[in-house]
Amino acid sequence: MRVAVLLPCHNEERSIGTVVGNFRRVLPEAEIYVYDNVSTDRTSEVAAAAGAIVRQESLKGKGNVVRRMFADIEADAYILCDGDDTYDAVSAPKLVDRLIADNLDMVVAIRREIADTAYRRGHRLGNWLLTSSVTFIFGRGMTDMLSGYRVFSRRFVKSFAALSSGFEIETEMTVHALALRVPMAEIETAYGTRSEGSSSKLRTYRDGLRILGTIFKMFREEKPLSFFSLGSAILAFISIVLGVPIVVEFMETGLVPRFPTAILATGIMILAFLSLTAGFVLDSVMLGRREAKRLNYLGHAAPSLSSRGETPSRD
Repeated sequence: MRVAVLLPCHNEERSIGTVVGNFRRVLPEAEIYVYDNVSTDRTSEVAAAAGAIVRQESLKGKGNVVRRMFADIEADAYILCDGDDTYDAVSAPKLVDRLIADNLDMVVAIRREIADTAYRRGHRLGNWLLTSSVTFIFGRGMTDMLSGYRVFSRRFVKSFAALSSGFEIETEMTVHALALRVPMAEIETAYGTRSEGSSSKLRTYRDGLRILGTIFKMFREEKPLSFFSLGSAILAFISIVLGVPIVVEFMETGLVPRFPTAILATGIMILAFLSLTAGFVLDSVMLGRREAKRLNYLGHAAPSLSSRGETPSRD
């Protein structure tokens, strides 16, 4: 079975050699790819010396690197991991075995801290809030949505558009899996601190807001009827609050003294119905898009078939 380890990196010369060596030790037959994302240090040289296949990606951002990796690399199982030596490479065979044994499309490594400083201040709370938001919107979620350590099947990778440019890529992967209702699982793995002298590229507030914006956008795109129905309900409520006193006064006196408010209430109610109509139209469009993605997904072999060199039946 072809297994590819994908390591997106930006200025990780202090840790990438260790990460490549660890994966080489536990998965000696795997091909290990390091995509250097505009590093200004010796990341490429250290990775190559450790035995990795090193390539370059000039568009800065983790999402851009992942999109390039998924497009370029051919394998049956893909292991995506950060190059900062915080994730446990020893768990990789267990993650791949779970993918194959249960015929899954994604296995996510739940981070279990082995040091008090593994999470930066506020990251644990932020992760919980964002993960809970996705669970609430889509009715199903996972324990650690922002984990950067995952194993994918070929059919997941080749059906995933990867439109994000930065750290919101994990959110997009999660929503893609939830929207297509692909089989997936989670396995707890150790999560440690970064190597001394290295720093995280994640900016807490900026990237947190970008991830939140991605959740909002995916909600609009994947569940347009719910999204626009919510907007319609809010607009209708505002219209009713503005209009009811005017209607009551008209019934009592036969007069409409606040004519501009009446016009405003009517206009807002029209917008509410337009929003609801847009929701119905876009929901039909979304179903067509989802069917196309599902057919693309089904065009690739399942993990257990790929591992035996078989192809899915077209009958």
